[in-house]
Amino acid sequence: MLLSLSVQNYALIEQLNITFSNQFATITGETGAGKSILLGALGLIMGNRADLSSLKDKEKKCVVEASFEISKYNLNSLFVAHELDYEDITIIRREISPTGKSRAFINDTPVNLAELQFLAENLIDIHSQHQTRELEQQNYQMSILDAIGTNSDNLKEYSILLSDFKLITKELEQTIVDKNTLFAAQEYNTYLLNELLQIGLQTNEQEELETELLSLNNSELISETLSKLVSSATDEQFGFISSIKDCKNALQKIAGFSALYSDLFERLNSSVIELEDVVETSFNLAEKNVYNPERLEFISNRLQSIYDLQKKHQVTSIEDLLEIQYQLSEKVVLVDHLEEKIAELNRCLANKTIELNSIANLLSQNRGKAIPVFISKISSILQELGMPDSQFKMELITSNSFLSNGKDELELLFSANKGTSLGSFKKVASGGEMSRIMLAIKSILADFSKLPTILFDEIDTGVSGEIALKMGEIMKKMSKNRQVFAITHLPQIASKGDAQYKVSKETIGDTTISKIVKLNSEARIIEIAEMLSGKQITESAISHAKTLLN
Repeated sequence: MLLSLSVQNYALIEQLNITFSNQFATITGETGAGKSILLGALGLIMGNRADLSSLKDKEKKCVVEASFEISKYNLNSLFVAHELDYEDITIIRREISPTGKSRAFINDTPVNLAELQFLAENLIDIHSQHQTRELEQQNYQMSILDAIGTNSDNLKEYSILLSDFKLITKELEQTIVDKNTLFAAQEYNTYLLNELLQIGLQTNEQEELETELLSLNNSELISETLSKLVSSATDEQFGFISSIKDCKNALQKIAGFSALYSDLFERLNSSVIELEDVVETSFNLAEKNVYNPERLEFISNRLQSIYDLQKKHQVTSIEDLLEIQYQLSEKVVLVDHLEEKIAELNRCLANKTIELNSIANLLSQNRGKAIPVFISKISSILQELGMPDSQFKMELITSNSFLSNGKDELELLFSANKGTSLGSFKKVASGGEMSRIMLAIKSILADFSKLPTILFDEIDTGVSGEIALKMGEIMKKMSKNRQVFAITHLPQIASKGDAQYKVSKETIGDTTISKIVKLNSEARIIEIAEMLSGKQITESAISHAKTLLN
């Protein structure tokens, strides 16, 4: 229930503080007085977008704050789900800074607009004039049956299943595309893979082959060089190994005289050992260095094959080719894997389809049971509202596909008068009839929802006289179980309120401001009399106003 509303620096409102009771309240005022501003302020509380044009004084902050009494509406779990502090008296605040930045708070905890909207949907229903056209929309018509058929939990479950169904369907479609794409390239990928496998590449092979090729191409030079080294070292008369050994033997004779000579001997001895090893190794390499034209041809051909593959795949190393070989093997295997995945996704989709059909059937059954209840209730209310011959026909048609709210499509036809053909609201209902039908529907839905507050914005469009009185009585009856507001231009409806508020505007100096005040008994008589006869209030208007208020 809306307990109070505080508005600062919003549109034509400088400062407004007003409290409300849980009774039926009517809001009146001349056209342009600021009733739409009041709705706009409430819209901010409900999470509507805001901009700088909302600020009356562009240099100051705009603040709209509303307090709600929610202890009777079982909203604790909603607060827990959004990690908010629950309070029986919950306060919602919106602030718009001069820079255009908007902030929202629930019980002083900052929230985003989505969270604010979600909470507000459970607190207040504002029926604006354009929403009457919702009657023509199938989703709105279906929501009426779902409310009467208590389909709320079923719809939540269906929504979750449908989301899963769509995700699986999307994944399945993409997997099929991937499989077809890979399958189209499968033959070529297999050819490339076999080409790499046949050559049998080894890590570091290229460097080793290139080194061996260089040696084979320079075999003669290598043999000459190594032979010359061995010959120079081992010649009996002039070989440097023999000369160095003579020097070593000479040093050995004086090594015992001093550590200095001993160190020289050891160093020369080590050099002799190293040189002998070098000569032996050179001799062995010279023996092995045999020119082999067959080996040279094999290495040249293999390296050329490697170079051709590198050029083909636009890489520069065997490691790159081995990585490509691995990737190709993965792609070839992936086709089989994707086929298994497609089969598994199809199984999951079949299971989801069974679950969705089960919930969709349950939704449809409940809607089917709700149709006669709805038609009976609305016909009864419309009879009170001067439409005794109105007829409704509702038929559920099963769709072949899963829709956002089940598999049902709804055909709703209406006739306001005897002898007229049934047709859509848009074709056969006048503005006044649409207003009465919408009020009747809201009255029915109120019995099936726990919404604390309903605000009707000129739902009386197109009606007057006795019908307006009946509409006022219906709204008053609704207010027994919830808080009801009605913005109206009709004295018949205004008089039915347990409380009446007047919106007005006045010019002070160079500025115009809007204000709203609660009328006392005397002021209500004057206001309703003015609504009846205009600015020139007559005695008969006063008398009529008193009669209405009575």
